[in-house]
Amino acid sequence: MFKNLAIWLVIGLVLMTVFNQFNNRQAAQAPMEYSQFIDEVKEGHIAKVVIEGRALKATTVEGKKLTSYAPPDLWMVSDLLKYGVKIEAKPEEEPSLLMNIFVSWFPMLVLIGVWVFFMRQMQGGGRGGAFSFGKSKARMLDEANNTVTFADVAGCDEAKEEVSELVDFLRDPSKFQKLGGRIPKGVLMVGNPGTGKTLLAKAIAGEAKVPFFSISGSDFVEMFVGVGAARVRDMFEQAKKQAPCIIFIDEIDAVGRQRGAGLGGGNDEREQTLNQLLVEMDGFEGVSGIIVIAATNRPDVLDPALMRPGRFDRQVVVPLPDIRGREQILLVHMRKVPLSPDVKADIIARGTPGFSGADLANLVNEAALFAARSSKRLVDMDDFERAKDKIMMGAERRSMVMTDEEKRNTAYHESGHAVVAKLMPKSDPVHKVTIIPRGRALGVTMQLPEQDRYAYDRDYLLSRIAVLFGGRIAEEVFMHQMTTGASNDFERATQMARDMVTRYGMSDALGPMVYGDNDGEVFLGRSVTTHKNVSETTMQMVDAEIRRIIDEQYGLARKLLEDNRDKVEAMTAALLEWETIDADQINDIMEGRAPRPPKATQTIYPNKPGGSAPGAAPSATAPA
Repeated sequence: MFKNLAIWLVIGLVLMTVFNQFNNRQAAQAPMEYSQFIDEVKEGHIAKVVIEGRALKATTVEGKKLTSYAPPDLWMVSDLLKYGVKIEAKPEEEPSLLMNIFVSWFPMLVLIGVWVFFMRQMQGGGRGGAFSFGKSKARMLDEANNTVTFADVAGCDEAKEEVSELVDFLRDPSKFQKLGGRIPKGVLMVGNPGTGKTLLAKAIAGEAKVPFFSISGSDFVEMFVGVGAARVRDMFEQAKKQAPCIIFIDEIDAVGRQRGAGLGGGNDEREQTLNQLLVEMDGFEGVSGIIVIAATNRPDVLDPALMRPGRFDRQVVVPLPDIRGREQILLVHMRKVPLSPDVKADIIARGTPGFSGADLANLVNEAALFAARSSKRLVDMDDFERAKDKIMMGAERRSMVMTDEEKRNTAYHESGHAVVAKLMPKSDPVHKVTIIPRGRALGVTMQLPEQDRYAYDRDYLLSRIAVLFGGRIAEEVFMHQMTTGASNDFERATQMARDMVTRYGMSDALGPMVYGDNDGEVFLGRSVTTHKNVSETTMQMVDAEIRRIIDEQYGLARKLLEDNRDKVEAMTAALLEWETIDADQINDIMEGRAPRPPKATQTIYPNKPGGSAPGAAPSATAPA
């Protein structure tokens, strides 16, 4: 910022100097009319005149300077002598050639300077000069500064095994070459955001002790066509000088999207950059000792030429961690946090299914922040529980004022979800019900699966639909009203039923066949317009089957709540008294006993909310 300010100050000072010079010259050369000059001479006011060509520089008796220009007058000198004027003659002064050139070209030079300045700003000036558009923006991390190893990466053992031979090749290439083996030129890491793809790539470089070039896919593409291709060439030239080395391209989908797809064709700059990348990876000049590692969470949009053998010929899937992987990730992030003896990483891992590595790192950080706010010296299990609730449901909104009727309606709503969830087969156990507003929700029913799920059967999905309807049915049966709080429940239940019929083949009437429209993004596919691949009669059958599933589960949930009115009333009373009840209290209510008082410090390990809250969408995602 200070550099830019200094440049503008210099430009301003130069302009002011030139303008002042012009103004001074114009003021000094303001001429007097020749006739008036002669009158001044005749009246005896002029004491001395200096003649420079046709210019007359006079000095009055009072010492004032005057300037005039004389026409061809043969009697001017005699007239001046006649009236006693001293005369001095000098040759005419001509401005220097250099000054004339400078004055005439100065405006153009200023415009060129301003243009160069703005071009440097648009092209990231300050890192290579004004015309370094084609220079690579890759940042090199040498082996001395890269301390990340495989010990710092947890939760993806299979992915580490896949890339471990890259380390062996970079350390000892002859081990593979003497048997005719060829190491992959490119490795594509695919996984959800936050699963540790970038960290794994840095660990490969740290283990192999080789230079590591890091760049984002968006760093290649600029507004000028050809700049990205030049940067790709420059990046590989730098890498060849440091070989063996690793080039890591994060978010490669920014530059590697399928060519010629979308409305109006493709993007010339991005496609030229991709073409150059394809040539550098597997062209006539093969690169040796350079391994290109790329990461993306959108492999479906990448160009097929990028995925063929010889380029990114190996795909490494970095999935969401399982329970053992989550425990290992937690142990890695807990190294820097002073922990209380009651903290058990395995219990926390069991209560966080679906969390990525980034989510778990955030969980540990939030727990440390909660402990710091309470002026604790150690982070205990209660801090982790509060951090988990905040991440999954949002921060508590205890300052939110609710009327008694709204609070009672919320309690019945969540009790309806919980009772149906406890009575339905193959439903995840209920571990917490709360009517404390959190995030956008006024209340949440949370369920914790006993183990990680990778597939869902028909009975489980039907149970989920029935649980989603429990909140609205409880409002109708016990409050005799309908609120907007069940809108998200209906959306999720309808979508789940539609997927069962159209995608999963879980309908006896329609059978194992996919029924749906072409709902792909037009920018990724080859067709601009969508088309239906089913008839109107079939779609009517699909709608009827979805209607049947929803009606059956709605009627089943209503019967369960009407047959267990006492349990719903008892749970609602407990919620109105304590605002939050845990699994033990829920079990007491379902077994007909009075719920035990809440613990001083509850340690509950919720998963995803089992239903929505009135007036807001819950922080839950339906199984797919």
